[in-house]
Amino acid sequence: MTLLQATGLILLGIIAGFINTFAGGGSMLVVPFLIFLGLPANVANATNRVAIFLQEIVSTATFHQKKILDFKTDYPLLLPTTLGSIAGAFTAVDIQEELLRKVIGGLLIILFFMILLDPNGWIKANADRAKARNPFIRFLVFFGIGFYGGFIQIGVGFFMLAGLVLGCGFDLLKANALKVLLILSYTLIALAIFIYYGLIDWSTGFILSCGNMLGAWLGTRLSIRWGAKYIRYILLVALVLVSLKLFNVF
Repeated sequence: MTLLQATGLILLGIIAGFINTFAGGGSMLVVPFLIFLGLPANVANATNRVAIFLQEIVSTATFHQKKILDFKTDYPLLLPTTLGSIAGAFTAVDIQEELLRKVIGGLLIILFFMILLDPNGWIKANADRAKARNPFIRFLVFFGIGFYGGFIQIGVGFFMLAGLVLGCGFDLLKANALKVLLILSYTLIALAIFIYYGLIDWSTGFILSCGNMLGAWLGTRLSIRWGAKYIRYILLVALVLVSLKLFNVF
């Protein structure tokens, strides 16, 4: 890897870490660039998890320090999400994803209009509006989100936020904090599986991580300072851009 490529990777990591902390979709920028650098698709997908894991350590620690996260009470969704990620990671070892990308793009467009047309439902916490009150349904929802996250990661933050806001009744700031905790937990498991299969390019992963951690540090502090209202605006923009990318518009 040349110095120019390494510099570009770090800058891209900063952008991805920032976007991932606020909303999601940063991996949509990173994975194609890793493939451009010459990594096979499954290696690029796996190597990106190194940066995701270290990025979420930074974000989780910051949210906990600012008392947005409480590990004593915010753990129940860890089990279904982690179990789903194990199944997803094993599925991701060698699979074609083009059709899945199109389906996800369509779902993200639907999610965009849900956020646009119901702003209060995403800005204000409301446990009474939670759609997944039944613990079994909630388990299935987050198992599915974990499966997708373990499988491909790209855009999982959007689905995680939807599950936490619509399914559990959290506002966007709290949901954002829980999102990074859940992604941290399942990424550790997925990363272990990818390491076992020898799919990690460590030098590239650590260079990328430098950018991701800095971006996550900046994004976490700004999300706390700005609150749920501004997170919603950034989420809407990110949804549009990622959906267009999934449909190969650019």
